[in-house]
Amino acid sequence: MITAEPYDWPYDGRLDPGCLAAIAIDLQHDFLSPQGYFARLGYDPAPLRAILPAVNRVTRAVRAVGGTVIHTRQGYRADLADMTPFERWRRQRNGLDGTDALLRGSPGFEIDDDVEVMDGDVVVDKTCNGAFTHTDLDHILGARGITHLIIMGVTTEVCVHSTLREAVDRNYQCLTVLDACSSGDRQNHEAALRMVTVEGGVFGCLATAAAVETALANLRQA
Repeated sequence: MITAEPYDWPYDGRLDPGCLAAIAIDLQHDFLSPQGYFARLGYDPAPLRAILPAVNRVTRAVRAVGGTVIHTRQGYRADLADMTPFERWRRQRNGLDGTDALLRGSPGFEIDDDVEVMDGDVVVDKTCNGAFTHTDLDHILGARGITHLIIMGVTTEVCVHSTLREAVDRNYQCLTVLDACSSGDRQNHEAALRMVTVEGGVFGCLATAAAVETALANLRQA
């Protein structure tokens, strides 16, 4: 089991690598680069980049026990056919109209070079904050028999939390890695993590990357 709060994970002590996936959310140039979408909104991407070593350590540990690693990328079609009027209005309001921010095929859409993406990893593209909405993520997880998710990425209070909530409502057992998530707003980050543990773990558990590594290393040696 992985040492976590408010209870060690998984709750029943049965951690089967074949049923395990790590999801690294939206670790793209648009969120991590000083020239990306996030920076254009006035946020400092440095705290987001700071989590990458922890993310890579967790994904290595998951691969080592035979689990699945999934990366998500957020962005719209280059022709904007999947962008709603509200999303177009919000894009214009943020001064991004006419730019390639969060557009598929643009350099900013690609996963950052410091994120380890290996052969056998799965990449899921999305337009919404939650990784299950209008994607094939749920089908992929079901096809592979995955029931347990280790969730990481950016930003904690938006895409990470949206994906976590969607996953919990689909009855996946979820663990959020607290030092492998980040935000441009420290207060929002901390509040989003705290919400995971309310009501005895309504959205699962929180653990450190080190705790995940240790437990999976022990599992590999068992």
